[in-house]
Amino acid sequence: MIIKNGRIIDPANNLDAIGDIQVKDGIITNVIIKDNMSDNTDISDEEIIDATGLVVMPGFIDVHSHFRDPGFEYKEDIFTGAKAAAAGGYTTVVLMCNTKPTVDNPETLDYVLNKGRQTEIKVESCSTVTYGLKGEKLTDFDEMIKHGAVGFTDDGIPLMDENLLREAFRKAKDYPVSLHEEDKTLIKNNGINHGEASEHYGVYGSPREAEISLIGRDLQIALEEGGMIDVQHISSKEGVELVREALRKDLSTQNVRHIHAEATPQHFSLTEEALIIKGTLGKLNPPFREEADRLAIIEGLKDGTIDLIATDHAPHAAEEKAKSITDAPSGMIGLETAFALAVTHLVNEAGMSLSDVVSKITINPAKLYKFDRGTLGVGKPADITIADINEKWIVSEDNFKSKSHNSPFIGEELTGRIKYTICDGRIVYSNK
Repeated sequence: MIIKNGRIIDPANNLDAIGDIQVKDGIITNVIIKDNMSDNTDISDEEIIDATGLVVMPGFIDVHSHFRDPGFEYKEDIFTGAKAAAAGGYTTVVLMCNTKPTVDNPETLDYVLNKGRQTEIKVESCSTVTYGLKGEKLTDFDEMIKHGAVGFTDDGIPLMDENLLREAFRKAKDYPVSLHEEDKTLIKNNGINHGEASEHYGVYGSPREAEISLIGRDLQIALEEGGMIDVQHISSKEGVELVREALRKDLSTQNVRHIHAEATPQHFSLTEEALIIKGTLGKLNPPFREEADRLAIIEGLKDGTIDLIATDHAPHAAEEKAKSITDAPSGMIGLETAFALAVTHLVNEAGMSLSDVVSKITINPAKLYKFDRGTLGVGKPADITIADINEKWIVSEDNFKSKSHNSPFIGEELTGRIKYTICDGRIVYSNK
């Protein structure tokens, strides 16, 4: 395969130039910059993708997805989740553990990874931090690593026991521990910001203090223990600043970054007004907050405080989201709209460089999880995403590959569309 005349963006190699990429046997064999290209290159035996006017990037890596399998396959399964990922430009996903049974034992982990190998992309999985997500007893970290776990998380449930968290950082060593930062003792109605949204629905909701208090506590513990922490889906301006301060301390004492943080496309795109307008489709944990929070998240992405863009792809069935605002589950699908939201709100509106955006969905997550991916370097796996960053499109339920359609962006016009997703040199999605 040869991908010709595309704008190649590879943040790992500080590359942003027009050129060709040659692929053989699933490996990138040559990257030819336009100025150095020979018009006499023999490509007669190669499949040609004309990427003129398109952007060619490393295959995207999502560090935070829910495929609901095993146990909740009516919402999503590993096969449909993988198709949704490919449609969004993702060639690697890291799955969360709140399945049934939970991924707290080798048998369930083996099931997830073996089923993932039957898809056209690369499906990785975390292990739970605690058995059954109960926050009481640590899983056997060494055994789960031996069976292929790439990190640890009780995502969806906060770790309230400080001593248990300290022990988790010690046992995880240089594997990331990803934390859902919401103090449940401060929350009366999850998924609803305590403010304009809670007033609209006549409930107390979820105050920002629930997030702020745990982020502050857990960053301090991570610094003291030398733990590799991933602060998941930040929603508050105070949370961003706490990560910024901790990162300064981290980088002043260590050569390797140990403080990591995620922002979701939904949190840098919408505010609590979306919950008022869209109803349960706009309900998620942590909730949408205020415009000042959204802007602080964008600033955190621009200055590198937040180094990961994570989808938190969370499918739910239509009948579940049809329940009342307090009874409906929190979460939205995100894999298929993530890149377009980043182009629309980060690049076009906030002026963030496309290369910087791409780094947060390629090389940064690859480094965190020690994947030999996330780059278009010669000799690396041919995981490649090609997109038209100027194409406008309307988000429609009819286009979703995900089994569920719970998105507040349905009917919205976005800019930036995936044209090809290539994994190990094979086209796994195309939208010519």
